[in-house]
Amino acid sequence: MTLRTVPPAEARRLIADGAILVDVREPDEHARERIPGARHLPLSQLDDAELAVHQGKPVIFHCRSGARTIANAPRLAARAGEACEALVVEGGLDAWKAAGLPVTVDRRQPLELQRQVQIGAGSLAFLGTALGLLVSPWFLAVPLFVGAGLITAGVTGFCGLARVLARAPWNRAALRSGPREDRVISPTRTGRHRR
Repeated sequence: MTLRTVPPAEARRLIADGAILVDVREPDEHARERIPGARHLPLSQLDDAELAVHQGKPVIFHCRSGARTIANAPRLAARAGEACEALVVEGGLDAWKAAGLPVTVDRRQPLELQRQVQIGAGSLAFLGTALGLLVSPWFLAVPLFVGAGLITAGVTGFCGLARVLARAPWNRAALRSGPREDRVISPTRTGRHRR
């Protein structure tokens, strides 16, 4: 089953008319940046959670780019139920921002865990390769280990580096306390966002 996609401007109009906006990204992503007023229901908790919908009012789902919502369309439609229309924000949060619509940003929250993993893995691979070329070939085992870890994460869904980073002090505090005070970023006349 596919869900109908709506451009961000139409989604905003529907929300103003009473539609429910649901952010399906993970808590670390939602804590750092989100659309004001969006309810949070991570895909990882979708099957275990209840979604309070109003009969006849559309439910609009969004993620960062729209890919996760489209890939999980059947699950999202089932969660919304038959009583209301389920939609997807075309292009997700990225398109919402590109359209100059307001977002809430909390720069005090850590980067999303996936980005931390990418930075950590890339840094280890780069450093291991550089040291392997300049100091000792034994350091080439580091990028080999990182590559094996990334393959394992892709095949099994288990990422050891993500588990380690999730326990880092800056991430534990952020995930335990949830989003802090909202700062809404509003578009200026030029389309750029201001605080």
